[in-house]
Amino acid sequence: MRTYWLENFGCRATQADAAAIEGQLIEVGMARVRAGSDADVVVLNTCTVTAAADAQAREAIRRVHRENPAARILATGCYAQRAPEELAALPGVTWVVGNSHQRRIGDLVEDAEEDAGRMPAVRNGSFVPLGVLAGATPMALARTPKILTGDIFEADEVLVAPAAGGAGRTRPVLKIQDGCNNRCAYCVIPFVRGRSRSLAPERVVQEVCALAAAGAREVVLSGINLGAYGRDLAPRVPLRDLLARLVEETPIERLRLSSIEPMDVTLDLVDRMARSGRIAPHFHVPLQSGSDRMLAAMHRWYRAAHYAERILRVAERLPGAAIGADVICGFPGETEEDHRRTLEFVERLPFTYLHVFSYSSRPGTKAAALAEGVAPAEIRRRSRALRELSAQKAAAFRAAQDGSRHRVLTLERTGTDPNGRAWTAALTGNYLHVGVDGHWPRNCWLDVCLAAAGGEMRGQIQNATGA
Repeated sequence: MRTYWLENFGCRATQADAAAIEGQLIEVGMARVRAGSDADVVVLNTCTVTAAADAQAREAIRRVHRENPAARILATGCYAQRAPEELAALPGVTWVVGNSHQRRIGDLVEDAEEDAGRMPAVRNGSFVPLGVLAGATPMALARTPKILTGDIFEADEVLVAPAAGGAGRTRPVLKIQDGCNNRCAYCVIPFVRGRSRSLAPERVVQEVCALAAAGAREVVLSGINLGAYGRDLAPRVPLRDLLARLVEETPIERLRLSSIEPMDVTLDLVDRMARSGRIAPHFHVPLQSGSDRMLAAMHRWYRAAHYAERILRVAERLPGAAIGADVICGFPGETEEDHRRTLEFVERLPFTYLHVFSYSSRPGTKAAALAEGVAPAEIRRRSRALRELSAQKAAAFRAAQDGSRHRVLTLERTGTDPNGRAWTAALTGNYLHVGVDGHWPRNCWLDVCLAAAGGEMRGQIQNATGA
């Protein structure tokens, strides 16, 4: 039996894509192995949100080829869609498949033996010998990787993993939306994901029901621009209405939203989540900057006051909710005053954590043409300041939760602390990672009382269900 290994990079949406790709490989009769060094085919599902993500993918390809020279490497994902020739030039790469053609990966690998010796490139649905384009000799052409990409803006479907494919995860990710119609100045993702499109609500209900039947207790709903869900459907289906259907029509015990844009954090949505009891009180709302000048330069659709209004609305209606944000340091033209405004803005709002990113120029974006770059050393200094503030916010949130009672879901990781006490990793609805007393199987509900200790959260068990 042919074997495969799949390594995933990037966001929750790429995790969902990886599950769908894995389903295709299993369907054509392949078996997963424990490491790329043992696989016949290695699939690398790439990210391209930053230059560092690109470098990580290239290094992974080199590592796989070094450890397993006989493996056929298939590079896919956002980097493959953006710059397929860069990946095709790396040693060991047999196929480069953009997001536009991920549905064909199973067939491509299955037909590999028939295709041996015929290594054409595919662009916009037409086969063109890449070696001819590069002026390669016939012998070089025979070794040229296949490049399979097309116009991502022609995509009209959402790649969804078969529900059973996600059942092996404690908290499976279900992608219900893909693409983005926004054009933030720094972001390349719309150009590699295409226009916003949504999974039909009936299909979402079906997938969540199947995941619950397969044993899932929490499902994470993800998308490239999740708050835009349903706007492309006829009739439109707002995200809040989809959540209502999922609560009413599926047995899933907990739903969680991935990142959602600030202008989509509406009063109706917050109220729906507050009333439900089965939707995790967790909002991850990209901020990027607390300076209105920078928000305008980034082509963001809100200003600091609008953002603050949404966050305070969440804190009022859902006390104790997890509230996270993305922040970019060093966007071209960012001054020390802009940085100070961001620090002050974050400090006064009830954030519980931050994801801090150093600005990375992305080819084809409007920001890439801006000349007012910030010195790398200055970007690092500003990033450190924001990460220190994030750590303070997280510590304050943990302290505020001391003594509170929560229902947690056990994860896979277990261990023993220096005092010899066994623990199992678990997650609260408000996104606190907790070490609960004892060793428990994954995917169990435990009622615990939280104790903040030494920068960590411990959970003293009050009740256990579904062990």
